[in-house]
Amino acid sequence: MAEMEVEKVTSGANAVNGSPLDTSSVKDGENIQTQLQEEYLKSLEQLEEGQLVEGKVIQVTPDQVFIDVGYKSEGKIPISEFTEIPKIGDGVPVILIAKENKHGEVIVSKQKADAKIFWKNLRQAHQEKHPVEGIVEKQVKGGFDVNLGAGVHAFLPVSQSDIQKLDKPEKIINMKINVYVERLYSDGKINIVVNRRKCMEEELERKRNDFFENTPIGSDINGVVKSFTSFGAFIDLGGFDGLLHINDMSWGHVTRPKDFVKKGQEIRLKVIRIDRQEKRINLSLKHYTDDPWIHFEEKYHVNDIVKGKVTKLTDFGAFIELEEGIEGLAHISEFSWIKKIQKPQDLLKPNDIVECMILGYDLQAGRVSLGLKQVQDNPWENIAEKYPVGARVMRKVVKITNAGAFIELEEGIDGFLHLDDISWTRKAKNAGSGLVQGQEVEVMVLSVDTVNRNVKLGIKQLSEDPWKNFSDTYKIGSPVEGEVASVTDFGIFLRIPGGIEGLIHKTNLVENREEDPDEALKKYKTGDRVRAIVHEIQGDKQKVAFSIRDYQKKVQREEISRYMTGYDNEGSSDSTYTLGSVLKSKNSESADSDDTKKTQ
Repeated sequence: MAEMEVEKVTSGANAVNGSPLDTSSVKDGENIQTQLQEEYLKSLEQLEEGQLVEGKVIQVTPDQVFIDVGYKSEGKIPISEFTEIPKIGDGVPVILIAKENKHGEVIVSKQKADAKIFWKNLRQAHQEKHPVEGIVEKQVKGGFDVNLGAGVHAFLPVSQSDIQKLDKPEKIINMKINVYVERLYSDGKINIVVNRRKCMEEELERKRNDFFENTPIGSDINGVVKSFTSFGAFIDLGGFDGLLHINDMSWGHVTRPKDFVKKGQEIRLKVIRIDRQEKRINLSLKHYTDDPWIHFEEKYHVNDIVKGKVTKLTDFGAFIELEEGIEGLAHISEFSWIKKIQKPQDLLKPNDIVECMILGYDLQAGRVSLGLKQVQDNPWENIAEKYPVGARVMRKVVKITNAGAFIELEEGIDGFLHLDDISWTRKAKNAGSGLVQGQEVEVMVLSVDTVNRNVKLGIKQLSEDPWKNFSDTYKIGSPVEGEVASVTDFGIFLRIPGGIEGLIHKTNLVENREEDPDEALKKYKTGDRVRAIVHEIQGDKQKVAFSIRDYQKKVQREEISRYMTGYDNEGSSDSTYTLGSVLKSKNSESADSDDTKKTQ
């Protein structure tokens, strides 16, 4: 019995400090039990109330956990104070509240021990800049309330709650997070301010550096579509972003990134570029398939007629997609053989399916030249057969310019009627003075140039050239008769049969120098009948000049000649015909001429 008590005491004494009592001082023959009891009592004196001690779980019941702290009795702790049910033998730090109550029991507290340990660790984390763990319990004004444990709460400002602005603050409620203790002070009550953003930035930097160190180009990775821009989409790779450029979404034409990926979608991507210095990552979807240009020459050849979809219109033409990744340009000049297209929109619109011909390609540059008009017959190839030189056609005036008029031969093909080819004799300042848009006119084909796509037309060529007839009929000195077409400051224009007009300069109106040409000019008005002779002919320039003065001289010479040869006006001989008679006859003719003008 005595031996059993000794063992118990020894066991209890040994449990105080977790090591056996020192019995080296026990001498032979002394009362061993007495000495051991003294050592045990001495060890009990080392425990103080309020002290933090390490206890050991010796029993677990549904309601309580029994803790041995090396005293004569065990302490009891409600099982509700444990977040996890402990196992026998587990060490549990506790505060010694009382060595013995009125029932002889040891009173310990795990909560106070946890609080003491918590504050020690919290101060150390604040001083040494270590992160601590907490749970976001609720949203408060300006931020969040974070439970750090041991009944201690901290304030997390909303500006320090995430790397980016939180669109939905409630999504972090009940989330377990790591934070830095930014401020720890007391102004009547303890205040703690924490920072989650800094922890996230450090974790992000660690992940990013790990990515750059361990991810080679060509790697396949998973990411989540985060946001869009006009040039692509940003992909979340686990807190940091990579760029999926619009040109790397497809080998084909991409107008809207949202047509290929959706926000929040998890996708598989290939790493195609990494810039460690700038921290940039470029990703690709299209590199999971071959570049279609590799197989271009297997499918397409120059002069092949193919179908494609119009993807984009510009001022200079249309881009046409032959297949995903193969896009060619049809220049506006290749739209039509006969129409001058001002805007591609006049003929095409996006998503139109069209036939076109491959005119050429450049594999290295990834370019294809296409033509729309080449899949249609070229009407200019047989235009010379349809409208040979000399052909007469009745067609409509479609446009008038200062230089002439455009006459529509057929849809898309116009011939040009130059101002000089409208009339042999009438000099118009512009084609509009004799033609109107929409008017049907008869024209003659003068020339056809299929290379430069020009057809020249004429109206005056429908009739004989009066200038040629005039040149054949009249010579310098030939008498003519016509009417005054117009009166100018420098003379009068005389119109003779055939519609030809010529100038009689005012100096050629008077017979002698004593007469005033300006006064002589006043005697004439439009419509007067006048006799004159041809003074000058320039048939190649379609110009002729007449002279009344020379005509009068010519008449006088002929009359004198008749007198000198003895012939009268009827050609009979009469010796009594004198010079006075000639002059009298001349004056009589002059008077008759004046009477004729007045009558007219």
